[in-house]
Amino acid sequence: MILPTYNERETLPIVVANIRAAVPDAELLIIDDGSPDGTGVLADRIAAASRGIRVHHRRGKLGLGTAYMHGFRDALAHGYRYAVEMDSDGSHRAEDLPRLLDAARDGAGLVIGARWIPDGRIVGWPWYRRWISRTGTAVARVALRSRLRDLTSGFRVIDTRWLKRLDLDALDSQGYGFQVETAWGLERLGCPITEVPITFVERAGGRSKMSFGIVVEALTGVLCWGWRLRFPRRKNRPGA
Repeated sequence: MILPTYNERETLPIVVANIRAAVPDAELLIIDDGSPDGTGVLADRIAAASRGIRVHHRRGKLGLGTAYMHGFRDALAHGYRYAVEMDSDGSHRAEDLPRLLDAARDGAGLVIGARWIPDGRIVGWPWYRRWISRTGTAVARVALRSRLRDLTSGFRVIDTRWLKRLDLDALDSQGYGFQVETAWGLERLGCPITEVPITFVERAGGRSKMSFGIVVEALTGVLCWGWRLRFPRRKNRPGA
């Protein structure tokens, strides 16, 4: 399991404990981006007191996408069958995790914990955040001609056999657009994808990392990918 952290000192111990209760055999990789609140130090203490938990420290805030990329490469290097993406702020409930893993074991190459499908819920979000999320998902679906209903969800299980087929070096999103880029990339490869309803709750502590810049980056990426999909570059003909 890949748990990126930046200033998650309040929530990290609870999230780790909940994961241990829901999936006792899960191995965790905490990737801390030099959190100034001491999250990295706390993560080291948690790892020292528990088996199956490792911590990687990065020198600064390098972005969610690069953290997951780091985790993907680590999962491939260690030969894990599944790579799990999960927020460390408490917004993704560990009790939903077994159902996502069951779907992966049933043959899905990508399992998305989805909010915008029947039985999916969001708790504690104001109307404007719901609007931003739903609008962003709708724009992405149209622009990318995707059938997925929650492209931006960050609660996922990926079969590493499909992860190996992705050109990881070609992924260039740094923030939340990374979720759209990876899901769409797998969808285009023909990966079997299952969306499982989850209950998403507002973070239990700390401050949201969402910003105007992150939204703009994701929207710009989606529109660029959609343009390339409709107007692919033509290769020069021999002798031209």
